[in-house]
Amino acid sequence: MSTQLAIAKAGKISSEMKEVAESEKTTPESIREKISEGKVVITKNIQHEIKPLGVGAGLRTKVNANIGSSMDDASLQKELEKLDVAVRAGADAIMDLSTGGNINAIRKAIIKKSKVPVGTVPIYQIACENIINKRSLMEMTGEDMFEIIEQHGREGVDFITVHCGVIQESVKRLDDEGRLLNIVSRGGSMLAKWMKYHKEENPLYVQFDRLLEIARECDMTLSLGDGLRPGCLSDATDRAQVQETIILGELAQRAKKADVQVMIEGPGHMPMDQIAANIVLQKRLCHDAPFYVLGPLVTDIAPGYDHITSAIGGAIAAMAGADFLCYVTPSEHLRLPELNDIKEGVIAAKIAAHAADIAIGIPGAIKKDNYMAEMRKKLDWEKQFSTALDPEKAKMLKKSKQTSEDDTCTMCASLCSIKIGNEL
Repeated sequence: MSTQLAIAKAGKISSEMKEVAESEKTTPESIREKISEGKVVITKNIQHEIKPLGVGAGLRTKVNANIGSSMDDASLQKELEKLDVAVRAGADAIMDLSTGGNINAIRKAIIKKSKVPVGTVPIYQIACENIINKRSLMEMTGEDMFEIIEQHGREGVDFITVHCGVIQESVKRLDDEGRLLNIVSRGGSMLAKWMKYHKEENPLYVQFDRLLEIARECDMTLSLGDGLRPGCLSDATDRAQVQETIILGELAQRAKKADVQVMIEGPGHMPMDQIAANIVLQKRLCHDAPFYVLGPLVTDIAPGYDHITSAIGGAIAAMAGADFLCYVTPSEHLRLPELNDIKEGVIAAKIAAHAADIAIGIPGAIKKDNYMAEMRKKLDWEKQFSTALDPEKAKMLKKSKQTSEDDTCTMCASLCSIKIGNEL
């Protein structure tokens, strides 16, 4: 089976490349060239019947929504409802991070129903199965990891997060420098603890070639995870984070030679003045591989509003060159997100992505904004609603207050500047 990367390196154009080119308003040859250079990936497992999604340089900034159960809140039906809400709100991809209930059944149902790419973090399932079977997490083996990864690939998972850069060298740098909040990645903390307990190297790093074989078989994109990402502002851009990025850049080169598509994951929590520099650093160290960022969150004191802190950082990151924004919901750090949290998180990330696309001149990005301005000038409320990122909320807010004049809103009423201007 040829991967999209193998096809591109051979100078050929696949049907998926043509579809991505059409949706991105560019040429198939441009997509092919960027895939061959490792600057763009198409996240589509050969087992998953979805519209291919292009992520990377020169393309529209994409948004991912995390869903998934927990040990305290597990319902297959609820996860399918979250999938619907996320996609309706505009998510380009979703990740199933389930850690409770029947994890296999939830994942299979999500893959079957989803029309957008689905990602997972396979190590979560291993940890949960150990707990269910009353085994210590430290009893996890390298073989367990690869068996689960193979299973996810066979079932049609389009991209997986694998923490291959959490190795003894990078963890030692974290220990030597010290951190205010230590390791905040679940996968990163599990692997760091496992390595310390067994006094062995990370199997995902040692057997990286085996991981490449699994991914190549089904053209599953590897999202090389930032297991040592900063979890608070004071830990941003420290030696551990940078060392892990260096390692991920080296692994990305190996993946490219093996015809496996790769994204790089990034921070995390970070002051605004460090975001652009971090994007430049990642792009240089990882040879312009697509960059997938969580946020970044630009302050640590806004629980309940972290979709906003994330959107601020996401807009800066995307304008600086990040390609894929992982949303953050208002319930981040507080609870498993509910349906409205999912919607608000996606909309906030979409705002950040769209604002950045306009700033960097993505073809057609400003078109809807210009149309909205035209409809505001015409006082055409229905078309304003339909153009909005969240039509339901816009319509609800407008109609929640009775107006004295049908073509105005209660903000200005008869003093509406647009109406006065039109009368001129």
